[in-house]
Amino acid sequence: MAAATNVLTIPYPEDLLLSLKESKESFEVEARLLLAVKLYEMGRVSTGLAAQLAGMDRVSFMFSLDHFGLSPIGVDPDELEQDLANA
Repeated sequence: MAAATNVLTIPYPEDLLLSLKESKESFEVEARLLLAVKLYEMGRVSTGLAAQLAGMDRVSFMFSLDHFGLSPIGVDPDELEQDLANA
């Protein structure tokens, strides 16, 4: 049995797209990703659920976390680098 899907609608002015110099499609893809990343960062969802929310596969989502300074293994990138230097 498939899980139910909900839809979130967020109104935003056309001026936002002009200000960001982005298309509607590009902005909406980025907004989905940002929401997923933030929920993951807060520990509210797993990488799998966040990837699903972002509309991408889990591996792609995990690689995208680096762009936001986050780690898919729950360790801060600087902390991981420090651990590797001390190993």
